[in-house]
Amino acid sequence: MTVTDLLMDTGRVDLDGFDRALGDPTDPASPLSYARNAELDRDERFPADSCRELDRMGLPRLYVPAEFGGALTRYDELAAALRAVAGRDLTVAIGHGKTFLGGVCMWLAGRPEQARELGADIIAGAPVSWGLTERGHGSDLLAGEMTATPEPGGFRVHGEKWLINNATRGTLLCLLVRTRPEGGPRGFSLLLADKRRLPADRWRPLPKVPTHGIRGADISGIALDDCPFPADALIGEQGAGLEIVLKALQLTRTACTALSLGAADQAVRLAEEFTAGRELYGRRLIELPHVRRVLGEAYAALYAAEIVSVLAARSVHTLPQEMTVISAVAKSYVPTRVDELIAACGELLGARAFLTEVHEHGAFQKLERDHRVVGIFDGSTFVNQHVLINHFPVLVRGHQEGTADEEAVARAADLSAPPPPARLDRLSLLARGGCSFTQSLRTASGELRALATAGQAPARVAELAEELTDSCDRLHGELALSPPASQEIRPEAFALARRYEQCFAGAAALSVWLHNRTPGEDLLWLEAVLTHVLRSVRPPGRPTDGEVFDRLFDARAAGRPTAPPTSVVTS
Repeated sequence: MTVTDLLMDTGRVDLDGFDRALGDPTDPASPLSYARNAELDRDERFPADSCRELDRMGLPRLYVPAEFGGALTRYDELAAALRAVAGRDLTVAIGHGKTFLGGVCMWLAGRPEQARELGADIIAGAPVSWGLTERGHGSDLLAGEMTATPEPGGFRVHGEKWLINNATRGTLLCLLVRTRPEGGPRGFSLLLADKRRLPADRWRPLPKVPTHGIRGADISGIALDDCPFPADALIGEQGAGLEIVLKALQLTRTACTALSLGAADQAVRLAEEFTAGRELYGRRLIELPHVRRVLGEAYAALYAAEIVSVLAARSVHTLPQEMTVISAVAKSYVPTRVDELIAACGELLGARAFLTEVHEHGAFQKLERDHRVVGIFDGSTFVNQHVLINHFPVLVRGHQEGTADEEAVARAADLSAPPPPARLDRLSLLARGGCSFTQSLRTASGELRALATAGQAPARVAELAEELTDSCDRLHGELALSPPASQEIRPEAFALARRYEQCFAGAAALSVWLHNRTPGEDLLWLEAVLTHVLRSVRPPGRPTDGEVFDRLFDARAAGRPTAPPTSVVTS
C-alpha cells in the first residue's frame, strides 16, 4: 500500500489506512517492530530498511506541497503521518522526516521550477538535510561562519556545518551561509547543495557523532573547501536567508510536535500493557489507585499536548500571521509535557523502564532516550520561550484591544471541515495582533457558562473555564509589567512564558470543544485537560483535585468515548 493508494477522492490521505499499513510494532515481522528497532539501536545502525519501506509506501509525497508535485495539502495530515511513524520508532521518524525539514525553505522561497525539481528528488527517495548549525555556535545563527563568496556564475563556499541530521546520508542539503563578510540580518543566504553536482575533492562528510538517544541516526556534518556552487543553487533572494529560515521554523517546529505525540502514544501504550499484565501484592498493578491516577493524568497530558499540536498544524492554514507565536508555544509546550509524561510512565514500569532486553525488547528505555532530543530540534525550549518573551508587548496589546480573528480560530478548531489552503506567503516574523486563541478564551468560557446555566453542561467544567479565563487576564497584566526583551531577560520572564503556554493549551481545548460540541456529549476530557492545565497556573500551595483523572482512567478502561475530537483528524 502506498500514499497514492491512500489518497481518497477528496484528495485527503486515509490516515487510518496508513497507520494500519505500518503494522503492529509487537510483531517481529513488522517493518517498524520493537525487536528490529532494538537491534539497530544496539548496533547504532541507521534504520535504512525501515526508511526504504516508508519510501515504498510513498511517505515522501507528503513532504512535498501539491503545487510542486507532491501530496501535501494539509499540515495536520502531515503531522498525523509523522505521529504514526514516531509511535513505532522515533529514530525512524526523525531520520526519515528530516527531509520535510530540509525542503521547507524551498517551498517558501524557491523558484517554481526549482521547487518542482527538488520535489521530484524527494518523491524519488532522495534524503534532504538542513544545514543550519555549526560547531561552537549552536542556535546563534547570526554567528554562522560558513561563507559563500559571490563570483561570476555562482558562489564559492567554505566552512563546516555540524550536528546536522542526515548530513552524510543526505543527497541534498539546504545550507545557511554568510554572503556578507559583516553578517547581520541581511548578511546570510540559502544555497541548495546537491552532492551529485559538487566537485568530489571540494567537500567531505564529517564523522557521525555518537549520541545517547536516536543512536542509529546520522548526526554528522559536512565540510566544504572553497567549493563552487552554481548560481541556480540560491534559494530566494541573496541576503534573505535568515528571514526565510525563521519563517520555515514556524512550520518545522509545528511538525516536530508530532514526533512528541508519537512518543507519548508509545509511552502510554507500553505503560498500560505492563501494568495490566503485572501482579503486585496479589492484584494487577493497573488496579492500584496510584497507578490509575498516574495513567489518568497521563491521558489528560496527552490530550492537552495533542490539542496544541493539531491546532498549531491547522493554524498554518488559518492563522499564518500568528504562527511565529503559535509554533513557539507548541514547540516549547508539547515536548516538555511529553518528557514529563514519559517520566511518569517510566515510574510505573520501575526497573523495566531501564532494561534493554525485556518488555518489548527494552522499547521504553529507547523511547525515553530518543525523545530527549526532540526538545532541542529546530530551536530548544529556551529559544522558543525567548521568541514568546519577545512578543509580550504585542500579546498584551492584542489582549487589551481584542484583536482576535474569531473566524480563523473557528476554522482551525472546527475539525469537521478541512482548513483552507495554506498561505505560506502570509507567514510573518511578528504576530502584530497577538494571539487569537488566548484572546478568544472569554468568549468560549461564556458560552460554556451559558450551557451550564441551562443544564446542558457540567457546572464544574464551566467553573474551571472561568478560573482559566481570570488567570489568563491576570497573566497578561503581569506581562505588561515585564521589562522589554531588548534589555537583559530575567528568569521571571521564562516563568511567565511557561504560564502563557498553559493558558494557550487551555484556550485551545476550549476552542476545540466550542467548535465541535454535540448535544449530550461527555465533557470529561475537557474537565481533565483544564484541571491539568490549571495545576501549573494556580498560585503555589493551592491543591488540585485529582479525582477527575481517576474518572478519566475508569472511563477509558470501560471503553467509553472520552477523548477530544483531535484524537482523529477528521475530513
